[in-house]
Amino acid sequence: MDGKRHAHHDHGHPARTQRTQQRRRLRLLRHRLAHLLTPHSHEAGDKVDAAMETSRDGMRTLWISLVLLGVTTVVQAVIVALSGSVALFGDTVHNAADALTAVPLGIAFLLGRRAADRRYTYGYGRAEDLAGVLIVVTIAASAVLAAWTGVDRLLHPRDITHLWAVSGAALAGFVGNEWVARYRIRTGRRIGSAALVADGLHARTDGFTSLAVLLGAGGTALGWRAADPVVGLLITLAILLVLKDAAREVYRRLMDSVDPELVTTAHATLRGVDGVLDTGQVRMRWIGHALRAEADIVVDARLTVVEAHRIAVAAEHALIHAVPRLTAATVHTDHTPVEDDPHATLHHHAPPARRPASAPARSSG
Repeated sequence: MDGKRHAHHDHGHPARTQRTQQRRRLRLLRHRLAHLLTPHSHEAGDKVDAAMETSRDGMRTLWISLVLLGVTTVVQAVIVALSGSVALFGDTVHNAADALTAVPLGIAFLLGRRAADRRYTYGYGRAEDLAGVLIVVTIAASAVLAAWTGVDRLLHPRDITHLWAVSGAALAGFVGNEWVARYRIRTGRRIGSAALVADGLHARTDGFTSLAVLLGAGGTALGWRAADPVVGLLITLAILLVLKDAAREVYRRLMDSVDPELVTTAHATLRGVDGVLDTGQVRMRWIGHALRAEADIVVDARLTVVEAHRIAVAAEHALIHAVPRLTAATVHTDHTPVEDDPHATLHHHAPPARRPASAPARSSG
């Protein structure tokens, strides 16, 4: 039966069945009360409005961080011209690159607002994933540049002038990048954008680079000429750790990874819907910073098509409430076993038997 297993319900335990029905009625009552107290709609226009709002949050974050990093870059460029600090020059380049990563990510947010069409039937939300890949590549390039600069400074030491100005510019770079990093990561996690989180991690790497310049300037002031390149190489290791986190975040999104707790919540929610006897496979994926789901539920075989459809709609409704960032769910209704298997015609299309990553079928026996 194409990988689906239907539960066989034992009707020999009336007390247990009655308790189960009472729990379901209580859940339904709580849900309806919450629905009354929180006016809302699940029409397509409202879902688009929610997606637009999250995109506006992302764009606002990008604009604010772009302005802040732009100001920081200009200040550092002036100090580079005065001091001749190669380390600060590298940090200025990093900050400029970090500011410019807002451009592809902003384009991705704008593309994500476009409605789905016949070619891109799920919309353009995947543009964020492509932007995330570009950001990861930029972080990797920053690590390479930081390592190359550190080695070059070890092999060819240079004197730094205006150490107080270099220190001030480096401190400004660290504070500015760390603030931007926290802002991007916080907004990215709130709206479900892995690319924005990765961009925040990128800003953090540039903050580390700025800190290296500050510590290196301090060591130089104390007479240790190798302080700047040595600290820079240590910071390169920190950048590589951040790169690992950013790459993992983007990789999981590209591979349609979701938090397993969301799947557990979906199963529990579906089983609490009145008329749902059991659940089958539940799958979720991110489209940009919104979730979509596919779920199988088991209903009584004696129901009419209209009754089964009403239960499926109620199940989708419950999922949208229970799972954060979920905008839509396709709910497939199976029924309790009957004499003929309706999935028999699909058996020869089924892949080799493999149990899906979902909760096992329950039996009340």
